[in-house]
Amino acid sequence: MVEKLVHINRVAATVKGGRRFSFAALMVVGDQKGRVGFGHGKAREVPEAIRKATEEAKKSMIRVPLRESRTLHHDGNGRWGAGKVMVRAAPPGTGVIAGGPMRAVLETLGVQDVVGKSSGSSNPYNMVRATFEALKVQSSPRQIAAKRGKKVADILGRRADGAGSPDAIEG
Repeated sequence: MVEKLVHINRVAATVKGGRRFSFAALMVVGDQKGRVGFGHGKAREVPEAIRKATEEAKKSMIRVPLRESRTLHHDGNGRWGAGKVMVRAAPPGTGVIAGGPMRAVLETLGVQDVVGKSSGSSNPYNMVRATFEALKVQSSPRQIAAKRGKKVADILGRRADGAGSPDAIEG
């Protein structure tokens, strides 16, 4: 299980005698095999806030289907508040091209080749949530075939005799 601290913030509650300070932590947790979750924790001390955030992240994990265990099946868009995120599948050797909080989510997910772009709000909380919205719409050809009641080969556009494959097409 990989844990990444995305953001830590000192927050204040105004009380009768002045201000009471505490810390808020945003954590992303993943197994690098297609499962990822995020959590938010608040406490008077930083380590306690991180522990709470990590526990919440482990409870909120989602499964994302990966193609060849290295990239996404298709492009996805997510939005949370004013934060907008776009993630695209990429060819082998591309690496993780994404910034800040989005990068933390994609690395803990186990994606090796992906291109991500964020626009609008750069608030880490909104960016993480928007990234999760983009990842939730991911579906594998097997899931799409089951939903439509077809075979996976029909979804991918491959023919049984191999006539439609790139190898069979003469230049």
